[in-house]
Amino acid sequence: MAGAPVAKTPHFALHRAALSSAHEGRALFPVADAWVGVLLPKRWAKRAVTRNAIRRQIYEVARHRAASLPQAALVVRLRSEFSRQQFVSATSDALKRAVRAELEQLLAPPRSAPRAAPPAEIPHAV
Repeated sequence: MAGAPVAKTPHFALHRAALSSAHEGRALFPVADAWVGVLLPKRWAKRAVTRNAIRRQIYEVARHRAASLPQAALVVRLRSEFSRQQFVSATSDALKRAVRAELEQLLAPPRSAPRAAPPAEIPHAV
């Protein structure tokens, strides 16, 4: 994950790597498809049950969005903790909904930027 994230949400960052290695000229994975990995540091999710619940949500959202994901190696990284005061239970529906909402936003296909209007012609003084 040497490069900068390609997308961020308040709790997650998405990193992308090409499937072919430039210096060796061979494929990173045997099949050209979207490959999803997860990085959940204990620093941000202390309990294993919390990390596992978040991991399951990541893989489930990625599975539902598989058709729209780019052919690349994607890594979803947890970059800040979910408040234990707000989400007391690691397996609560509220935590799952919050994680899923951010992941939907993170893995959504990028929207094209609105096109700028062509510059108006300025009449020349004669």
